[in-house]
Parts: sequence; C-alpha cells; structure tokens
Amino acid sequence: MTGNYRKDPEAVSRLTPGQYRVTQKNGTEPPFGNEYWDNKEPGIYVDVVSGEPLFASVSKFDSHTGWPSFTAPIEPGNVVKRRDFRMLIPRTEVRSAHGDSHLGHLFHDGPKEAGGLRYCINSASLRFIPADDLEREGYGAYRELFEPKDNTGSAS
Repeated sequence: MTGNYRKDPEAVSRLTPGQYRVTQKNGTEPPFGNEYWDNKEPGIYVDVVSGEPLFASVSKFDSHTGWPSFTAPIEPGNVVKRRDFRMLIPRTEVRSAHGDSHLGHLFHDGPKEAGGLRYCINSASLRFIPADDLEREGYGAYRELFEPKDNTGSAS
C-alpha cells in the first residue's frame, strides 16, 4: 500500500510534550508507563506524525521490556534503520521513512521462530488504529491481516 505520507508540520504542532520529545528529539519513554506496551487489541500502528503504517498487532509480542515490541514492520519501506552511537554500545535506531520520527531501536533478541528481531518501539511515536476502524481511517488494505484464514492459509 502506498500513500502520500510526509512529515506534517500541523501534526508536529499537535504532539504532546512526550510525543515531541520522543519523535523529534530522539527521546525514550519510560517502560511499562506508556500507552501500548500491553495493548492486545487487533489493529495497526501508524506514525503519529505522518500516518504511515508501521506495525501490526499480528507481529506484536510481549518482550517483557515494557515497550511495544514487534517482530517485523507491516511495510518494511516505511521503517528506516540507522546506526546509533549515542550510548557506549552501538545500536540500531529505527525511524519512520516519510515522517522521520524516531520510533525506537532494533535488537536481535526477538522470537527465533519469527526471525529473531525485536523492534522495540516507543508508544509516543505511534497511533493505534483498531481493526474495526481500518476502512474508516483509510487503511482498509490491511483488513485482511485480521480476517479468519481457511485451511489453506488464505483469507476466507
């Protein structure tokens, strides 16, 4: 799915101080005290600034870290990886491609059966779209992720 996603100055002006600190100043929110760390509802997570689709609940898992964790992006082209040398140990930062929002970091300690990656993401960088609202919010193409599969693995 492609869209006209970009860093929207109006959206930036509406960010809470915490969202601004995380997305625009590369901050990190506290573990376990953020909006989506334990959200188990079906749906997708989009960039709070640009609206670009980033992650889906089908790839979310409990990493016991206190932040939303995902095994893979919903649209790999919407997530950019950069080396981060701000701490003593180099890490891989993840940012949204079109909104240039700081999202979090990528680690190699995720579930092995799902590829071994853990995208550790700040809730403050995300807006959650429940599966029932996907069409209304303009993300209807992702509805099939949440439809029952038949025995062949395709949506029924």
